[in-house]
Amino acid sequence: MAVAAAGTLLFAACSSSDKPESTATSTSGAAKTGGTITVAEVNQFFSFNPLTANGNTDINSKVALATSGNFNFIDDKLKLEKDPSFGSYEVVKQDPLTVKYTLSDKAQWSDGTPVSADDMLLTWAVESGWYNDGTTDDTGKVTKGTNYFDYAGSTLGLNDTKFPTVSDDKKSITIEYTKPFADWENAYSMQGMPPAHVIWKNAGLASEDDFIKLLQGLPKGDPAKPAKTNATLQKVAAFYNTHFDSKTLPSDPSLYLSDGPYIVSAIDEGKSLTLVPNTKYQGDHKAKLDSIVIRTIADPQAQIQALQNGEVDVIAPQANADTLASLDQVPGVTVHKGNQLSYDHIDLNFSGVFKDKNVREAFLKTIPRQAILDAIITPLDSSAKVLDSQLFVPAQDGYADSVANNGSADYADVDIAGAKALLAGKTPTVDILYNSDNPNRVDAYTLIAQSAAKAGFKIKNDGDVKWGERLGNGSYDASIFGWISPGVGVSGVPQIFGTGQSSNFNGYSNKDADGLMSQLVQTTDVAKQTSLEQQVDKAIFGDAYGLPLFQSVGVDAESSRVAGIDTFNPNQNGVWWNVWEWSVKS
Repeated sequence: MAVAAAGTLLFAACSSSDKPESTATSTSGAAKTGGTITVAEVNQFFSFNPLTANGNTDINSKVALATSGNFNFIDDKLKLEKDPSFGSYEVVKQDPLTVKYTLSDKAQWSDGTPVSADDMLLTWAVESGWYNDGTTDDTGKVTKGTNYFDYAGSTLGLNDTKFPTVSDDKKSITIEYTKPFADWENAYSMQGMPPAHVIWKNAGLASEDDFIKLLQGLPKGDPAKPAKTNATLQKVAAFYNTHFDSKTLPSDPSLYLSDGPYIVSAIDEGKSLTLVPNTKYQGDHKAKLDSIVIRTIADPQAQIQALQNGEVDVIAPQANADTLASLDQVPGVTVHKGNQLSYDHIDLNFSGVFKDKNVREAFLKTIPRQAILDAIITPLDSSAKVLDSQLFVPAQDGYADSVANNGSADYADVDIAGAKALLAGKTPTVDILYNSDNPNRVDAYTLIAQSAAKAGFKIKNDGDVKWGERLGNGSYDASIFGWISPGVGVSGVPQIFGTGQSSNFNGYSNKDADGLMSQLVQTTDVAKQTSLEQQVDKAIFGDAYGLPLFQSVGVDAESSRVAGIDTFNPNQNGVWWNVWEWSVKS
């Protein structure tokens, strides 16, 4: 599952009428400090930097949640809660919007280095894309200029700022926006940001002051007039982009520092990761456990068996009918179930065989969305329907109106005859990328391949466990995967669909849609946001971008010895949103 890194793709101002279900057969007990909780996760950890397009996966982000601090966090009610023990922020001027961020004296890295202005400026430089002046082709390759920092989120909003003002004590920065920005409170986030002092030292800089002067001395990037690549900034960016990726525990401790309640102490590649308390952490979210062990168990039934055997305490398996039936047979566990803020979809590349819109439309006419829903979701939720929007889910007020006008009706049913007519005798070969270890994606691929072949498409099975590393590299024609959202803001829309954005993996570009998305991130009026999203939704369907398949159902289960996991959390953090509150019952 890929993650909408900054803001949200689908769920701005969304309140679901579907209440999560909770069933419990657990015994009560007072929570105690100490002990170990073992968690089963589907995917393998591979990066201490979840902010790059490569590292932006659910498990990397969950580990970052336990090992990094931030000015705020999203709770299980999808509300932003502040953490004053890390720092504070305030709007010092409304026009132009000006926000001051101040770090707490308690905020420090696990090597004893204080979190400082260099960390805040690095965060701003990465998340704003301020120095980038590169132009990319349809495959995302830079053809002119330079793009420095790899960032999975949208740079809109923060890109429209002046260079921040830094306080003399290096505890505060002040950011002035040149345009209004709806998501200012959650778009600037230090969650998961690697330590700046490690990066600038490895880039050859001698001090924090030298790093700040480097950033201060460079102009804002202009793709229309690209400047000569700055070699020092390129070294800084290169280290940030790649040097925190690791499937094992690095021999250099500086590559896995923490400024959060826990720190990684061990990794058994592909099998497990261990978190222990960060002894240098001084904030309010202190760890209550001696350790958390994350075991990689992809198979849902294997997760349930491990829970039943007492080998793990917390699971969040991929939900299907067999999963729920099996959990019903496990005594002494609490089960939470609900609609996730995620959806599965198939995207088509706007290059290669799908550069021709007729071929895109023909292929989309063959996709058996109802059959996919019936195979994967209907056994979990008999009332579920095919998802007919890229930007809304059924619980949102804007969904029905968007579906009525966005053109999704053209793909309501499989139309093999219509697909053949558009192909006019052609038999294109289509390479479909998906996660071969994910049963739901295997089912979706199989049904799509069978249906598309009836229209004359030749389908290449490109199932790959390393599918995430290949997104956007042009080695396939279509991809099946899921987006999951944090549940706040609107910046996730341009993050995925904006021209040149780092999570735009299929080379989609629509100037009119870009204009609408620019307006979207600048308005705080919810009704106007909904209207703009509906217009973007229509443009996406009109361009034969791909198709949404279904909204996902989520489930997690905990043994009776676990305290602190009380409700179903539908966003990308799942049970991890309050990991510092986890404890073992006495």
